Amino acid sequence: MTLDILIFGAHADDAEIGMGGTIAKHTAAGFKVGVCDLTRAEMSSNGDVDTRMAEAEQASKALGLAVRTNLGLPDRGLYVTPEHVAAVTAEIRRHAPKVVFAPYWEDRHPDHVMCSKLVEEAVFNAKLRRFMPEKPAVQVEQLYFYFINDIGRTDLVVDITEHYEAKEQSLLSYASQFQAAPGKDTVATPLNQGYVERVKARDSLLGQRKLIPYAEGFASKTPHLVKLFT
Repeated sequence: MTLDILIFGAHADDAEIGMGGTIAKHTAAGFKVGVCDLTRAEMSSNGDVDTRMAEAEQASKALGLAVRTNLGLPDRGLYVTPEHVAAVTAEIRRHAPKVVFAPYWEDRHPDHVMCSKLVEEAVFNAKLRRFMPEKPAVQVEQLYFYFINDIGRTDLVVDITEHYEAKEQSLLSYASQFQAAPGKDTVATPLNQGYVERVKARDSLLGQRKLIPYAEGFASKTPHLVKLFT
């Protein structure tokens, strides 16, 4: 399936945390948006692979995704290797997106950082006709980076106020991650100690800078083309 936008995350819930509102805004406007999770999050402290996959499917419906895939790369085993770069490159070529998103290149979770590096490498390789020549080359128009745990420089913001409910629904789909479950095989983590509320506060604080209720921020390593300042 050809996509307008393809978002990569190391784990299911990364894209929802960083840009769930932006996803919902674009799918509501008719854009074809897909998410590719690099791992099955098998090293998660809470939940199991089957639970995480079911939660990802529920979150995908809340956001109106056209497609969600999982490369099955090892959780806590992501590295910039030829094999991992090739897997991400193949996913880009499979969907030929105009715009690609990846986690911001600085984050407390090493897998998020590695995902960022892998996607940046793959976006470059996807356009090389002699790299994996059995698959047609794809030129991605723009690569943006979204924030998960740590906020960096914000080059642009998206007003997600009208779609914040969809973002919250997508996050609450991940009950195994964001809700403490007394009496079950659950341990305390930063994610089930008010994390969703902190994400909402972050989005509200960013929105305040533009006098809007909620916004999500993004970074870019390349300049933006502006035709007119209006």
